[in-house]
Amino acid sequence: MNPAPRPVADAGAEGLALDAGPNRGRQGSLRTCIVTRLAQAPDAMIRFVLGPDGAVVPDLRARLPGRGAWVSARREDVAAAVKKRAFNRAFRTQDATAPADLPDRIAAALRADLRQAIALANKAGCLVAGFAKVEAAIGAPPGVAAVIHASDASPDGRRKLAAALYRRHGDAISRVPIVDDLSEDELDMALGRDHVIHAALVAGVGAAGCLARWRRLRSFEGVAAAIEERGPAGHGGDGPPLHDDAVTDQAGAPRVAGSRDDGNPQGSG
Repeated sequence: MNPAPRPVADAGAEGLALDAGPNRGRQGSLRTCIVTRLAQAPDAMIRFVLGPDGAVVPDLRARLPGRGAWVSARREDVAAAVKKRAFNRAFRTQDATAPADLPDRIAAALRADLRQAIALANKAGCLVAGFAKVEAAIGAPPGVAAVIHASDASPDGRRKLAAALYRRHGDAISRVPIVDDLSEDELDMALGRDHVIHAALVAGVGAAGCLARWRRLRSFEGVAAAIEERGPAGHGGDGPPLHDDAVTDQAGAPRVAGSRDDGNPQGSG
């Protein structure tokens, strides 16, 4: 667990030292946000460096060369850093240029990072895709580490998989993360196939890394981790048997009725 943020002495923004560069300094040492002046663990923050042209560049992996400034990994804090010209003060130059849409650029990069993590989990054998495969994974040992829905998935498909989770876990369903931040197109891109509506992470190193990147995106956007409601209310009945449409495994398959893997055989949900 990360240590709680702690205030630092108010020496003015100009007194907030930049870091000495990647892989330098004591491991596990805290960093000070140039906006809130709170000292936090690096994994709760975003590092920024100054490019050769004076552009402020987000360094999500904290690996870029050069001295860096740190901001709490929240959209509102990055926006405040831009608005208050905190980067100019931190880097002690009026030439530092931070675009007004810097928070949006970071959000897009975090989404890309999540897509890459899902792709890596898939290559590591830590992911199954397709409604029937997800439903089967939920019911079989050891279960799933998280369920992934496309953000534009039908409510019916979500409800039926939530019912499967409740049958397996009961009230402990709240322990299973629900990842629904990416669209169908984004999931297609991550997995290299068409019409991905539902997927699930199973236990493994790839799953842990994927969930870490997902939580970072959610934290940046100020959204709590998504979980299904406790109890049977809202999960609905079991419904008729549903089958994964094989067309979802074929790249470039046309979108016809039943081709969306959303748990709805007519593809109308």
